[in-house]
Amino acid sequence: MSSPTTGDPGTGTEGYKRSLGSRQMQMIAIGGTIGTGLFLGAGTAISQAGPSLIIWYAAAGAVLFLVMRALGELLTHHPVSGSFADYAHRFLGPFWGYATAWTYWIMWVTTGMAEITAAGQYVNYWYPGFDQWKTALISLVVLACANLISVKIFGELEFWFAIIKVTAIVGMILIGLGVLIIGFGDAGDTASVSHLWADGGVAPHGVWNSLMTLQIVLFAYLGVELVGVTAGETKDPEKNIPRAINSLPLRFGLFYLGALFVILSVVSWQEFHPGTSPFVAAFTKIGIPAAAGIVNFVVLTSALSSCNAGGLYATARMLRTAGRSGHGPEALGRLSKRGVPATAVVVSALVMALGVLINAIDPEHAFAYITAVSTGGAITVWSIILVTHLKYRRAVAVGLARKSTYRMPGAPYTNWLALAAFAFVTLLIAWESETRIALYVIAIWFALLGAGYPLARRRAARTPLVAAPADDPANTPPHRGPGRAPPPGGAPLPHARPSVAAERLPRTAPAWQHFLTGRR
Repeated sequence: MSSPTTGDPGTGTEGYKRSLGSRQMQMIAIGGTIGTGLFLGAGTAISQAGPSLIIWYAAAGAVLFLVMRALGELLTHHPVSGSFADYAHRFLGPFWGYATAWTYWIMWVTTGMAEITAAGQYVNYWYPGFDQWKTALISLVVLACANLISVKIFGELEFWFAIIKVTAIVGMILIGLGVLIIGFGDAGDTASVSHLWADGGVAPHGVWNSLMTLQIVLFAYLGVELVGVTAGETKDPEKNIPRAINSLPLRFGLFYLGALFVILSVVSWQEFHPGTSPFVAAFTKIGIPAAAGIVNFVVLTSALSSCNAGGLYATARMLRTAGRSGHGPEALGRLSKRGVPATAVVVSALVMALGVLINAIDPEHAFAYITAVSTGGAITVWSIILVTHLKYRRAVAVGLARKSTYRMPGAPYTNWLALAAFAFVTLLIAWESETRIALYVIAIWFALLGAGYPLARRRAARTPLVAAPADDPANTPPHRGPGRAPPPGGAPLPHARPSVAAERLPRTAPAWQHFLTGRR
């Protein structure tokens, strides 16, 4: 399948500039899987789960790989930047497109708030007297300006942010292996792989307490789906997207499992404490000078990377999708002369500025307040991707969508396996009073979405929609949804986005096909 273009091979159907090359795509994919959840949050998880944390990172990585394979099949079917929302609209119905766009937006806006909050904490390591909210504000302004200039600037920033994170992890692994094999450094005499089972067992506090860390583990993987958001601005997406997704198991194995294996072998899990970076603890134990300062710099860049890629880039693309589909103000759908959704970037930055206000009012609890929402929102979006993929496969089976060449293995069984895993984590979140707030917030959020949907639906009825692939079976006959007739003479609607959920089926079709399309 060729990339949809508007005549200019460097411009996608949505008007975006296809400026992100293979080099940037690969590093964005890598950077999206490495965040403060690993560099900082793993310290709390290790103190609670012990060495069994490695098992949960492996399990979560396997589930997220299934989500990404499902998304990859949808992306190669039709690469667009508003991917999850666009696919949810087509295969689940307009409400789910609307809900997905705004849920992904609020998820990353709150995560961006958490990251600029964390940035303020990291700068305080060097400058204790500098107000945390000032760092948060400066970081937000600089990153917003970079996103407003061009997507190429964004790509370069993410490339170098990812280089710093990868260098830190690979350095930790190589140094740790040197300590284990050769025995150099202050930890040479005590470092041993036996730390993984000898200091109270693999799950020293019990399996149940160990399982309770799964929320922290999933938060660490937040951002893996960013590959899907970049699809509309990626050169040769049919080649580069599968390449980026297929390399995920290797990256998960190296950056998460490899790093944790080495760290927990060099330093006993008993020496880790909540709020302490495991990288700082390991480097300090080995005797690396200025270890804390080095890791603090890496974690700072990690926080800025997450804010840049998710908090501003991804949220702006989702807001533009909402604006173009009529599920948000029309102004959000506009592009600047540089091909950047400038209005959407500014709106996201202004909402993220609330994180600066929270930092000024209650800096001690700001991070905890904000991150409570992120994991719940991520599970919601990941689950919608899996269900959308199920509906897409059914649409392919009845000839309502074109078959993708990049197929998710084991579907639909692997879809249900991943959904069951997310349901289990949701139960764990509900079990703990400290994390239960995330479910309350998600419930309130969906109530607000439901209340706002009638307005969005009326606006969408007046808004031209985005085109499906030209050779997609859903384009025959052209339409814009139930009750909308094509123009006189049967000419195609140039901006129509057919929704599989709105296709009309014969009355003799099986009941499950009517369920698929939403027809009785």
